[in-house]
Amino acid sequence: MEKTLNRIHPVSDPEATYFLQVSWEKDLGTGFGLLLSDCQCAWTGTVSGADISREAADIEMDREKYVEELRKALIAGGESAGKYNFVIS
Repeated sequence: MEKTLNRIHPVSDPEATYFLQVSWEKDLGTGFGLLLSDCQCAWTGTVSGADISREAADIEMDREKYVEELRKALIAGGESAGKYNFVIS
C-alpha cells in the first residue's frame, strides 16, 4: 500500500491547517482511502473505483484524465501547489 501526507490550507478557512493522507493499492483509479485531520479531530473515508467512474461520467470527463486530475490534486503536493483549492464543509 502506498500513502502520501500533505498539509492543506482550505480556501474556506485559509488560517486553518489540515493534514490529508491518501492511501491506495496499485493505482489510484482502483480506489483509495482518505484521512483528514486538523490535529484535534480526524475524519476517514473511502472512494471506490466505481465511485471514480461515476464521478468522471457525471462531469463528462474521460476516466483516465479524471484519475490523473485526482492524482495531481490529492497526491502530487508541491508540484501542484496553488492549482487546486480545498473547501472543508
